[in-house]
Amino acid sequence: MPIITATDLATNIYAEVITEITRADSTITGRAITTAIQEAKMYLSRYDLVQLFGTDTVSPTVQDEYLKSLVKDLACWHLLRLSNSGIDYTAFRTAYQDAIAALKNIMNGQAQPQGWPYLDTTSESVPPGDSINWNSNPKRNNYY
Repeated sequence: MPIITATDLATNIYAEVITEITRADSTITGRAITTAIQEAKMYLSRYDLVQLFGTDTVSPTVQDEYLKSLVKDLACWHLLRLSNSGIDYTAFRTAYQDAIAALKNIMNGQAQPQGWPYLDTTSESVPPGDSINWNSNPKRNNYY
């Protein structure tokens, strides 16, 4: 079960507007939600995504309303790109941009959401990849 469903979008956009935009095709709403979840996951890869978002068969264990709100904003934007049926387009575009900015702040460590579990990397003994990072201070040239 995903973090949000089509009925959860009712807090951001009326159901009759969704029906008008999608022409009563629920698969379009489902694709918009899936795209929004994938987009949010791109920014939150250092967190335990199964606990935050769940899977098709497992519900998320962390119930965070702020994360749901961000995903709903992203999903509404993906729906509204299909058609603009009497909706304030700029308001939803601003909400989409705000959601992306918030996800980037979380990704960069500038915002720390409470209760979000980090990805468990303790079982990995070797870091992924085969490269080594090497650096040093620049050479000093002292003259007396």
